[in-house]
Amino acid sequence: MEHLPFKLLVKEKFDHLSAGQKKVAAYLIENLDEAAFKTAFQIGREAEVSETTVIRFSYSLGFEGFSRMQARIQKQLLHQNQIDLSNNDSVLRIDDKQDPFTKVIENEVHILRHLLDHTNVQDIWKAVDVLIEADQILIAGHRISHAAAYWFSYTLSSLRENVSLCSPTGDFYEKFCNLTNKSVVVVFSFPRYANETLKVAECAKEQGVSLISVTDRLLSPIGRISDIALTTEENAETGTNSIASVISLLDLVIAGIHQKDAKRIYTHQQKLERLYSSYEVFNE
Repeated sequence: MEHLPFKLLVKEKFDHLSAGQKKVAAYLIENLDEAAFKTAFQIGREAEVSETTVIRFSYSLGFEGFSRMQARIQKQLLHQNQIDLSNNDSVLRIDDKQDPFTKVIENEVHILRHLLDHTNVQDIWKAVDVLIEADQILIAGHRISHAAAYWFSYTLSSLRENVSLCSPTGDFYEKFCNLTNKSVVVVFSFPRYANETLKVAECAKEQGVSLISVTDRLLSPIGRISDIALTTEENAETGTNSIASVISLLDLVIAGIHQKDAKRIYTHQQKLERLYSSYEVFNE
């Protein structure tokens, strides 16, 4: 437990928490910076639960008390802030009166910087290993999430065999029945979360197939049931998700696969190039 990042510890214990404790978990995950120095009473007020519930939450995570849990959060944030300070010179500084385009770019810079924190990097490498070892990869994303799912499916198909994308009109179960215990399902889910995608994720979990999610937060409906959750942040001002940051996250996964599976990629791409040339797929 000592070496497990706090957010991952919460995710690991989430299903076993009471309804009130889940409110505390959700509040802490979304507001870890400000909660690090609040009292149990203040956290309870923000999460709309009692002070006692906050203290019981700390016990449920395995801490000896609230103060021990808070010390753990503070230590983790101190380490992260030291990393952030080292990059301070390159951070854009804007004020509220500047144009909206600059704000969009600043938000992207913030998100991209946090993609490389220690927890995210560990999860990205785990996802890379699972995707390389899988005999089949089934990718699903509905409504607003389908665009990123399509991009990842197309890109991954250019690197390896046996990659399938579920149609947004619904053919998941027909494709799912061909999977094995060595396969993996990758689901994309961003607000507003589509029920179709949640059903896909629940099916994968119930059938014992590895589940990777690409979502906006660790405790999203799909994030909390996934074996590996790759997360990017929601735009705090607009409440929307940037596909640019999602694609950047996926680019990291693709880069990891390139590094670890270069020989298979080379063989697969050579075969693809012969087909492209034979059938004049591209106008070059």
